[in-house]
Amino acid sequence: MRSIGEMARDSGLGVSALRFYDRAGVLVPDRVDPVSGYRWYAPGQLDEARLLARLRRAGMPLADVRLVLAGWAGADTDLVRQLLRAHLRRLEQGLSDTRAEFSALRALLDHRENPMTSLRTDTAVRLSLSGPGLAAALDAVRFAAGTDPELPMLGGILFDVEGHALCLVATDRYRMAVARAAADGYDGPRVQVTVPLPLADAMRALLDGEGRVRLAVDGDRVTLETGSRQAAGQCLDHDFPDYRRLVRLPAGRRAVVDAPAFREAVRTGPVRAGEGREEGGTPAGLSVLEVTEDGSVTLAGDGADGRDLVAVNRAFLLDALTAGGDGRLILEFGDPTAPLAIRRPDDAHTFSLLMPVRLED
Repeated sequence: MRSIGEMARDSGLGVSALRFYDRAGVLVPDRVDPVSGYRWYAPGQLDEARLLARLRRAGMPLADVRLVLAGWAGADTDLVRQLLRAHLRRLEQGLSDTRAEFSALRALLDHRENPMTSLRTDTAVRLSLSGPGLAAALDAVRFAAGTDPELPMLGGILFDVEGHALCLVATDRYRMAVARAAADGYDGPRVQVTVPLPLADAMRALLDGEGRVRLAVDGDRVTLETGSRQAAGQCLDHDFPDYRRLVRLPAGRRAVVDAPAFREAVRTGPVRAGEGREEGGTPAGLSVLEVTEDGSVTLAGDGADGRDLVAVNRAFLLDALTAGGDGRLILEFGDPTAPLAIRRPDDAHTFSLLMPVRLED
C-alpha cells in the first residue's frame, strides 16, 4: 500500500490533485483510515494514477478522463482511441485559433508605440553610485532573472534610471525582484536598458571595494568602471516588460521573521509534491505557509488544509530569503492566489514577489 505522499511522488500527481480526484470519484483510494483520514492506495492503482497524470498534463476535460479510465480498465481500446483523437482535434483547433489571435496582436504591437518600455535615448547617461550599494542591489535581484530562450527579454536585468536613483528589476514570470541604488550625476529623462546576465555578472565581480563606481549608458552600450577596471557590453535588443504594472504588493496579513532561522525552517521543514521540475530535473517541491492573526508564520505539512494556506515553490522561496540578507524580513500575504511579498523592514524599495501555487486542482 502507498500513502498519498508516496503516490504523489511515484505517479507525478500532486497531493492536492490526488485529493481532488478522490473527491471527484475519479481515483478513489483503496482504503481510508477511519480515525486519521489518511488515504492508502493499492499497488495496482499506480498505473492508473500515472495514466491520469498524463491525461491531466494533456489538458483533457474531467468528463473525458472518466471515460478513458473506464475504457482502459475494461480493455475497450476503441473507446480510448476515439477519445484521444477527439481531444487532439480540439487542441489543434484551439492552437490554430490562438495563432490567429496572436498574429493579430503582433500586428497591433508593430503599429503601437509603448512609451513605458521604449525608453532609449541618444544622450549618454553617466551615473556615480556607491559600489557596495550597487553590489547589494544586484545581489537582491539576480536570482529572479529568466533563462527561458523563448523569452529573451527576461534574460537580463533591467537598469531603470530615473531621477537620482537606479532601479534594478529581474523576473522569470514566476517571481520578480526589485531593488534600488542611489545615484548622482544625471537628472534627465527616464532611461531603461536591459543588461544581459553575463554582463551583469561581470559587473558584480568588479564590485569588491568600498568606493564609488561609474555607470555609463550610451545608446545600446553600457559600461561600469571601478578604478582602472571596466566591464562593458551591448544591452539586449528587447524591451523589458513594464514592471510597474506588475508590482502589486499584497494588502493583508504580514509576518516578521528572522531570515537565517526561517531559511533553515524552510530548508528542513515539510515539503509537498508540486508539478513541474526544478533546476537539475528534480521534482518541484512546495512550501506551504500559514499565517496567524498574531503575525507568526509556520510551515504546514501534508495534512493541513484551509483557506489561509499559501503555497510557493520551495527553491524560489529559499532564493528570495537568501537575497533578503541575514536580518529580519517581512512576509506580506494577500489571498492564496496573490503574490507573496518578501521585503526588508528598513527598505521599501527592495523586495521580491513570488507567485503562489494553487493547492487545489
